[in-house]
Amino acid sequence: MQRLSVAQARKEESIGKEALIQGWVRTRRDSKGGFSFLEINDGSCLNNVQVIADQNLSNYESDIKKLGTGACVGVVGTVEKSPAKGQATEVRAQSITVYGVSDPETYPIQKKGATFEFLRTIAHLRPRTNTFGAIARVRNCVCKSIHDFFQEQGFLYIHPPIITASDCEGAGQMFKVTTLDLEKPPRQGPSIDFTKDFFGRPAFLTVSGQLEAETLACAMGKVYTFGPTFRAENSNTARHLAEFWMVEPEMAFYDLEDNMTLAEAFIKRIITDALTRCEEDMKFFTERIDKEILSRLEGILKSEFLRLSYTEAVDVLQKSGQTFEFPVSWGADLQSEHERFLTEVHFKKPVILFNYPRTIKPFYMRVNDDGKTVRAMDVLVPGVGEIIGGSQREERLEVLEERMKETGLDPKGYWWYLDLRRYGTVPHSGFGLGLERTILFLTGMANIRDVIPFPRTPGSAEF
Repeated sequence: MQRLSVAQARKEESIGKEALIQGWVRTRRDSKGGFSFLEINDGSCLNNVQVIADQNLSNYESDIKKLGTGACVGVVGTVEKSPAKGQATEVRAQSITVYGVSDPETYPIQKKGATFEFLRTIAHLRPRTNTFGAIARVRNCVCKSIHDFFQEQGFLYIHPPIITASDCEGAGQMFKVTTLDLEKPPRQGPSIDFTKDFFGRPAFLTVSGQLEAETLACAMGKVYTFGPTFRAENSNTARHLAEFWMVEPEMAFYDLEDNMTLAEAFIKRIITDALTRCEEDMKFFTERIDKEILSRLEGILKSEFLRLSYTEAVDVLQKSGQTFEFPVSWGADLQSEHERFLTEVHFKKPVILFNYPRTIKPFYMRVNDDGKTVRAMDVLVPGVGEIIGGSQREERLEVLEERMKETGLDPKGYWWYLDLRRYGTVPHSGFGLGLERTILFLTGMANIRDVIPFPRTPGSAEF
């Protein structure tokens, strides 16, 4: 007997097949004619398959008529053409096995109108809802697209360490990793003696795999990382997580223009795959979450991303006549409201900003000849603002050492990174894309905690 997913059972080509279908009950409706309709979902698609259970089934009265939302069942039956609108098929049950019951009085997600905030408190069950099932499928699609895109472009997938002694961003907002007894740590004078720790020095959870990726790009040409990163930033906002996933390509012999071209192609590939491979889910997000999402994404695919210097962007914002919560001035970092004004109001298309002031960017970005700006870039899209950040990397040893000191970093701690500039230095570039912000961008969801299965935020690590 063939085992079919709900997605397969819903297709016309399955009509006439005898199959086993397994999943969770969404609803049960009993008919006066002596049979029941069960809506079954297994996560393989958004919609359910309807199962017709006749009263002649041996466990009809004892089990089937007591099934509640959330119960888990296995159905052996024949896939038939459905006379009902909105579904091509239905399943006529020959037998139904109940794997696990669900008490309708206590099952927490059967009630309509449950808020996203409430569902965060039951993250172990929320994937059974339409919204979070759709998010999981879109997230899976995006992950596949990321690998497909870079593999087709000849990149190598590499795995940087999660435990590191280097602060890539220089912000100091990192989680410490230690085996020391926190109640009685060894001391060297007033300070903790980290030579007694596991690694013999302070160690942290990584905020980025970029620096390590650069080492491989300087030998292998084109590489990318895709994994978890961590930021100990005490931000309780709809856009911040303490644990999130990053994609970070690094390319030898790429300048800033090459970097921008790759980033635009990358974004368009992700959008194209989401619209074609997750058509049913994307339609759901348009109908239930953001009515503009499909038209916005299709508009991005048709647009050529505008390339605009930071200085030009500041000029546009200052002359806009708009009142912003955060004042605009040259030398200050642009906020989300500024980025969205540029993409949604002024230009009405994606914008790639480049050549930012050196004082607001990390040490590893290449300094321009003017001495005031660096070859940084941010890709801004309507609905979200910044979705990609990157730069051409500083390949000149003396300039890099100067920048490290300027930003308060000790070059001795980055000797291996500096060695890349001592031995066969090469012009190179890279960027980073946050997976969760990309899912926000694609689905129209408002809170980043709702696009990752188990959000890690200040005060929250329940699951």
